[in-house]
Amino acid sequence: MSSDTHMAGPARLSSAEQTRRALVRAALRLFGEKGFDGTSTREIAAAANANIGSIAYHFGGKEGLRGACAEYIVSTMGQIAGSLLEDEALAEDGKPDARQAQALLLQVVERMAGFVLARPEAGEIVGFLLRELQHPTSALDTIYEGVFLPVHRRLCRVWEAATGEDAESERTRITVFTLLGQVVYFRIGSEAVKRRMGWREIGPQEAEIVAKAVKDNLAAMLARRRERPS
Repeated sequence: MSSDTHMAGPARLSSAEQTRRALVRAALRLFGEKGFDGTSTREIAAAANANIGSIAYHFGGKEGLRGACAEYIVSTMGQIAGSLLEDEALAEDGKPDARQAQALLLQVVERMAGFVLARPEAGEIVGFLLRELQHPTSALDTIYEGVFLPVHRRLCRVWEAATGEDAESERTRITVFTLLGQVVYFRIGSEAVKRRMGWREIGPQEAEIVAKAVKDNLAAMLARRRERPS
């Protein structure tokens, strides 16, 4: 059974699937907080309220559980980016016009901010990813090939349609990373942001404020590109 099926809505999950899901979520959080080597299977089982033997039963061991965490991230982030990845205008033989592309970029930023900042599981995902980026394993390969690379390539093509700049140029690829990084920073630096802004939390309302600021930055970048094309 695929990871997507295992991570279906809670109401549809069997008892075994609920255990599997709980173990993945617990491992995702603990691996992010303490690292893979610093986390024991006993801790994961306790956090998931599951029998320690269920880790071997469902995943074959801790390494398999790490792989399942990567698959969960691919599935979850793929759902968030789903409309982008499935947009016919962005198929290999298609291309949106400049106005459509600019609107799509703004929508992507808003959607990303809503997920990265306001969804509880986003913190677990970002924590896990930061660990993988510092100490890459096959889990990062899964995430990179399953989400990072295809989404980044699509966004680069949208940027090309919006500005006329080559999708695979160094400038475009860096620019797209810059757009994504602006949003991710507010999750990574959330404690500092909350203190400076006087926010008790970064929830949906705060995420909208961040999204507006990033969209304003994006609009200014697009306007400058139109005035001074490369």
